[in-house]
Amino acid sequence: MDKEALPRWGWLLVGLFAMAMIANLLNFTVLGPAGLGPDYQVVTIITAMSPVLIYVGVWYDEDRQHYWEQPREHIIGDVLFVIVGAALGSALALVAIVGLGLWQILQDIIAMGAGFMLSWGLFWWRNPNLYRHEAEQ
Repeated sequence: MDKEALPRWGWLLVGLFAMAMIANLLNFTVLGPAGLGPDYQVVTIITAMSPVLIYVGVWYDEDRQHYWEQPREHIIGDVLFVIVGAALGSALALVAIVGLGLWQILQDIIAMGAGFMLSWGLFWWRNPNLYRHEAEQ
């Protein structure tokens, strides 16, 4: 894929849209019929979108290309940490707030924030040198 075909935000938008479509298809065909309630189907979407939020920047930024030189096992472990962190963070947030009577959109935003922050936090915890340049400024 040519990085120059789209700006960073374009790749991010395309990736997020594709993952949202895949997650919604999974919700509609598998998880919904299996009994996952509509309030919790956003967890699947957040979980699918979180690797895009993290890895588009790692893939696009020239100063982070050294990440891809790590062993394949480390990268797969990072992806698993991101996915599990997003699922766990968003699910825990939803469990805590779903009965409070908040608007659905507000519940989804809170769950997204919790899921994305936990997944990024786990990714950063495993790769602190990747963001060392920003921390020093």
